[in-house]
Amino acid sequence: MATHDDRSRASGGYSDDGFYSTSGAGGGVHHFDDGTRTIEGGAFGKDTSAFDTSGYTPIADLDDKPASHHDTFEDDDERRPFGWTAGADIGLLVLRLALGGAFVVHGLQKVFGLFGGPGIDGFAQYLQNAGFREARILAWVTGVTELGGGALLVLGLFTPLAAAGVLGVMANVIALKYRGGFFAPNGVELEVAYAAMAFAALFAGPGRAALDYNRSWFRHPLLSGFLCLVIAAGATAATLYVFR
Repeated sequence: MATHDDRSRASGGYSDDGFYSTSGAGGGVHHFDDGTRTIEGGAFGKDTSAFDTSGYTPIADLDDKPASHHDTFEDDDERRPFGWTAGADIGLLVLRLALGGAFVVHGLQKVFGLFGGPGIDGFAQYLQNAGFREARILAWVTGVTELGGGALLVLGLFTPLAAAGVLGVMANVIALKYRGGFFAPNGVELEVAYAAMAFAALFAGPGRAALDYNRSWFRHPLLSGFLCLVIAAGATAATLYVFR
C-alpha cells in the first residue's frame, strides 16, 4: 500500500499545492477566498479589482471628528461681516428727530415769527447789532438753513448736508457767545450740545430708518461727512470774516 500520493501534480487532481495555488497551473477547487486576491477576467469577462471583497466595511478614522455645533457657530461669527444693528438705527432716529425737530422750530421762529420768534425783521436787527453786514440776507440764509436742515434731518434725507448746515450755524453762534462762558443762560452750553449732535449725525449717518438708506453717501458716511464738514467750515469762515 502506498503511503504517499504519487499522482501527477502537473494537471488535474486535487493536490495540496493546487489547493493554495495562485498561478492557475495546479487546478483544484478553492473552498474560500481570503479577500486579498485580485480577480482578473472571470466568468463575466470584467475587471472586478475595484470591488471590495474583504467582507467588512472600514471604520472612519476617529481623528477626523466632525465639527461640533459650537465650532460651526464660531466659524460663522468669524465670517459674518459687521452690519447695522436695530439699536444703532433707533438711536440715530431719535438723534435726528430731536435735533431736526428743534431746528425746525428755530427756523419757524426766525422766518415766520411763530412760537414767539422775532421773524426776519427782528432777527436781521439782531444780526446788525452784532456787527454783521447784509444782515437781512444773512437772516434769511440762517432761518432757511435751520428750517430746511431741521426738516431734512427729521426725514433722514441728504443727512450729511443738513447736519453740516446745522453745525455751521451753531459754530457762528458759539463764536458770538463764547465770551459769556459755557453754562446757560449766557453761555454756550446748549449750542455746544447742538453742535455735538450735528457732528455725530454728520459722520454716523442717518441709520436705516431714513430716506437716505442705501444711497451713496449712506454707504460712505466718512467720506461724505468729511466733504460736508469742509463746506460747513468754509461757510462759517465766510460769515465771520466776510460779512462781519
